[in-house]
Formats: sequence, structure tokens, C-alpha cells
Amino acid sequence: MIHPTAIIHPGAEIGEGCTIGPHCVINEGVTLGEGCELMNGVTVTGPTKIGARNKFFSYASIGQRTQDLKYAGEPTYLEIGNDNTFREFTTVNRGTAPGEKTVIGSHNLFLTGVHIAHDCVIGNHVIFSNYVGMAGHIVVEDHVIIGGHAAVHQFCRIGKHAMTGGLAKIVQDIPPYMIVDGNPAVMRGVNQIGLTRHGFTETDIRALKQAYKALFLRKGVFADAVESLAADYAENPAVTHLCEFIRTTKRGITR
Repeated sequence: MIHPTAIIHPGAEIGEGCTIGPHCVINEGVTLGEGCELMNGVTVTGPTKIGARNKFFSYASIGQRTQDLKYAGEPTYLEIGNDNTFREFTTVNRGTAPGEKTVIGSHNLFLTGVHIAHDCVIGNHVIFSNYVGMAGHIVVEDHVIIGGHAAVHQFCRIGKHAMTGGLAKIVQDIPPYMIVDGNPAVMRGVNQIGLTRHGFTETDIRALKQAYKALFLRKGVFADAVESLAADYAENPAVTHLCEFIRTTKRGITR
């Protein structure tokens, strides 16, 4: 299952049932879980720990050192979960400071040319379309979809079940359950179709629509609107999460 032209460092750990194609390079410090598949020309360097059944298409570059100019060669890490797909020319970098790590969850799809920079934390069941660029220290929650060629500023957060349009320029946090688009990105509405597909009830969706109107369509002090909304929908987990996400922002909220 390992092509004779592949180069594998003796210090790498290769799980049972892996397929490693022509001209792949697996360097020291890499742990590859069972059933992973590497097409031709894939490079994986470490320290990197990869779970089971991940697929890496041609010329993906995984676990390379951070591009952050502050990096001075300290040991940093990359951790990847299970059942992810990394399409052609995807790049994922390790952390920057000593002991720090980039973390990617499970069941994600990263299309051609996606870049995930140092110290990002990516959740589960996300889709990054072609040529999405993620700067450092970005947090992406579960079930997020990011449109093609979108670019995300460092230290931004993207809440769960959010969606961005293609070519979006994201410079502030995107609240969960919402759609943003534009350059720079602005709020467009509730991700109703996505929420319906993931089993949200009509009650939850109706509550989130009311939250969208209260927060983004009405005039007034934004912080006051958040607290009023949190009080009115204290029993609704989706609105509660939305309000808590907004309260903890550091870069501000896309509006």
C-alpha cells in the first residue's frame, strides 16, 4: 500500500491500512492513523498527529512550520481528527509559540487551495470552498460553510452553522447561525436553509429570526439589545449561544 517512490522517515508512525502514493514525503514526528490515504506528491511533516481515514489529495502540504516571522524553531504541533478530506494543494501549518498547536476536528472538507495558518482551531463538519484563506489564531465552530476565495483576518471567530459568501473579506467575528457576504463582509440574514437541514425546529429558527431583527435591523445600543434578547429568550439554547458568542467577542461583530 506504499508506493516505492514514497519517502518515509523511520521516525514516522504509519497506521494499519494506509495508502501512500507516488512521491509522497512523510517526515519525522508524524503519526498517521489507520486507513489514511495520500495521493501523489503529498508532504506531511511534524510534529503532526493525524487520526483515522483522512484523505489527502495531490500536493497537499500538511504540518509545515508556521509562516509567522516570530517563529524561532521551537517545537510546535498540528493535530487532525478523523474522516477529513484535504483536496489538492491544501496547506495546513503548525502552531507558532513553544507547545502551541493548530487543531482540526473531524468530518471536514477542505477544497482545492485552502490555507489554514498557525494556531487555528477548526471544529467538525465544516466545508471550506476553493482557495479559502485562514490567517492565524482563527476559531471556526462546527457546521460552518465558507465560500470560495473568502479571506479571514487573524484572531476572528466564526460561530457554528454560519455561512459566508464567496470572495468575502472577513475582518470581525461572524455570529453563529448567520450568513454574511461582501468586501468587507456584512450581515445578510439567518442561515435558514442550513439550520433546517440540520434539524433545527421552527421554534428555534423563528427565535433566531427575531434575534437577527433585534440585533441587526433595529437602531439602539447594540450591547443593550444583546442583554434584552438574552433575557427574553433565556430558555432557548440557540439564542443563548448567540448572545454569549457576541458578549465574548474581541474583534467586534460583523454587522
